[in-house]
Amino acid sequence: MTGPGLMLLAVLIPVFAAPLIAATGRWPNLRETVSLVAGGGVLAAVTGLYRQISDGMQPRLVLGEIMPGLPISFELEPLGMIFALVASFLWIVTTVYAIGYMRSHHESHQTRFYLCFALAIASTLGIAFAGNLLTHFVFYELLSLSSYPLVTNAGTDESRRAGRVYLGILMGTSIGFMLFAIIWTWHVAGTLDFREGGILAGKADPFTAGALLLLFVFGTAKAALMPFHRWLPAAMVAPTPVSALLHAVAVVKAGVFTVLKVAVYVFGIDLIADLASSQALAYVAGLTILLASLVAMTKDNLKARLAYSTVSQLGYIVLGAMLGVAAGTVGGAMHIAIHAFGKITLFFCAGAILVAAHKTRVSELDGLGRAMPVTMAAFLIGALSIVGLPPMGGTWSKWLLVQGTLDAGSWVLMGVLMISSLHNVLYLVIIPVRAFACPPAGDDSTGLREAPWPSLAAILVTAAGCIFLFFRPDRLFQLAGEILP
Repeated sequence: MTGPGLMLLAVLIPVFAAPLIAATGRWPNLRETVSLVAGGGVLAAVTGLYRQISDGMQPRLVLGEIMPGLPISFELEPLGMIFALVASFLWIVTTVYAIGYMRSHHESHQTRFYLCFALAIASTLGIAFAGNLLTHFVFYELLSLSSYPLVTNAGTDESRRAGRVYLGILMGTSIGFMLFAIIWTWHVAGTLDFREGGILAGKADPFTAGALLLLFVFGTAKAALMPFHRWLPAAMVAPTPVSALLHAVAVVKAGVFTVLKVAVYVFGIDLIADLASSQALAYVAGLTILLASLVAMTKDNLKARLAYSTVSQLGYIVLGAMLGVAAGTVGGAMHIAIHAFGKITLFFCAGAILVAAHKTRVSELDGLGRAMPVTMAAFLIGALSIVGLPPMGGTWSKWLLVQGTLDAGSWVLMGVLMISSLHNVLYLVIIPVRAFACPPAGDDSTGLREAPWPSLAAILVTAAGCIFLFFRPDRLFQLAGEILP
């Protein structure tokens, strides 16, 4: 099949799977089979696209034209390829995990979960393949709408409040800031197409370009840059598979992907390097990295701690995009994939602990490694990858990001990254260390077992991914390097 056909197929498979999931809701085994088959189909299509882009092809598909010069179109490029590969692979893994988690934890509205997850993946792939800002914006909004029912899945007052915060911040900033920036860009550049070197280079004066950059970055609240980060911790009331979707598979990755894509294909890194606003945003990202890390250290609730860890780690990618140097951009692109594997492993482990041990607080996890050695070993692997220590994949993306700060001549920002990595050790690595080294906290953990095998299998896959990306980062590095002209 041709590249345009594969892009369309990848987006449409989860769309058509959604009504089938709804129709098979009374038969859980069949419902989940539909989800897994759809996930396999999407991954096969995306893998086919990877082969084409590796051969130097750049498929393009125009779906229709809203008005002259404003099409809804798909065009595959290396950054979108990275995002699509991560989302399609982790959809399958998260579905396998959810089978064990949702059944064991007796979660309500399981059919709605699988249905909305499929629609969220379709929206995510639309973002990855978007050929212009208009198409990107349409699918960006669809992702917000399709993921909202997942955040409110529990149906409690707390989840509904979290849903209002979630939708209010995400859509408020995108419509108030990003849409305005898109219209302004159309006026200045005469096009919304993504292009190598940027469409604003040579067309926007420094003030206009700087103002547009501020609007784009703060309009992308899915990147959770402070002060528009509050939706992410609030959304932790959702089931753990939803947290995995938010933090690793789709939502926040769509945010930082947007920031990187706008930086590279709308502005161009040469223009980014010359703007005062990009320097200011780099320091905002640095402040987000440090403050979120400090807040994470104060959280005893495990999912809340992981949520603020995500806010901090997303700051790394925004920082890389704002440095305006090759190493920062490539490091940020690699961190999209590498952080996804590390963070989804941590959330999978948190859910496994909840299902098997009914524990949600960090202070309750001492000694748990004796009862759940596989889960806590996987947690250690994910934590080390987030820190950026060998032999975990996070080593490479963080190395490039540090190199980016040096290339940009900012010792302050390099110091921020070093301090944050130390914080990661103090609030993440310490958890599995105490789980193995300390006696059980409070009650006796005798009789506890690992989580159900589907969940445990998913944990092992993502933990193995953290290690694999250390020893075989070459293809990811190659894709990330091809982002730059």
